[in-house]
Amino acid sequence: MEKKPLLAYIALAVVCIVWGTTYFAMRIGVATFPPFLFSGIRHTIAGILMLIALKLSGRLSKLSKSDIKRQAVPGVLMVALGNGVIGWSEKYIPSGLAALIVSIMPVYVVALNYLSGADRQFPNAKIIIGLLLGSIGIVLIFKDNIQDVTNTDYLIGMLVAFGACLAWATGAIYAKHRPPKSNIITNASVQLILGGLALLLMCPVFDDLTRLGMVSSESIWSLLYLIVFGSILAYSCFVYALEKLPLGLSSIYAYFNPFIALSLGFLFLNEKMTNITILALIAALGGVYFINKGYKVPKIKTEIKKVEITDK
Repeated sequence: MEKKPLLAYIALAVVCIVWGTTYFAMRIGVATFPPFLFSGIRHTIAGILMLIALKLSGRLSKLSKSDIKRQAVPGVLMVALGNGVIGWSEKYIPSGLAALIVSIMPVYVVALNYLSGADRQFPNAKIIIGLLLGSIGIVLIFKDNIQDVTNTDYLIGMLVAFGACLAWATGAIYAKHRPPKSNIITNASVQLILGGLALLLMCPVFDDLTRLGMVSSESIWSLLYLIVFGSILAYSCFVYALEKLPLGLSSIYAYFNPFIALSLGFLFLNEKMTNITILALIAALGGVYFINKGYKVPKIKTEIKKVEITDK
């Protein structure tokens, strides 16, 4: 295996594991911390620290005004309207459910990618099977939560989480097909800062800032964890995987996240885990397998065509 694909798969594995824990950390954080302020501080500080590290190491790319403007789109869509809004939704829904809603990401990505014309190749049978299995897993999970939909706050939390998922998918497609000239980590840093600033601007409108006097030490520790691991480490790995791997494959982390989030929620937050939940996890895992296999097919076909042309 070549070096770059191997590093990309390692980066994707980091994203799958670490981002699974972030739902748990966000749930603890927003319990006492105003959610938009919480996420705004998290991403802005992470982005600034990453830029400082790049500057000190001599790896900071020169950024033009057009580069910064181009990074504003995925920064606002993925960081602010995606990740930040998911954090807000966890005020009202369990961390495991938030992760499960986000796990529908590959469905959004593949559909939007095709409908927008960014990828004109129709998904092959294996990808379609994988998406269907992942969707079945989500439906099974919702069967456990259907009685909670009558709670207005719960329903709003779910709908907002779906909207955040759509925003993230749109930002991912934009970032994939409009890459800037600057290096990957510089891009991630700028996206985090711009997304964080957008969240800070949203904070006075949507947050109850009177809660600042009640912020717990657990919320502070969760903020520090999310800055270092959730933002600096995992977001850099995601941007790298997004550039080096097929778009649909780089989004399969969304299937792994619910397993980790549900387990942590069950063990430490008393969130429920039923037999139906386990069946849903199995279905989603099957979806990961078929999507992974499906995105390897085009590459194999391309190599076969090259061989045929060479023989002729």
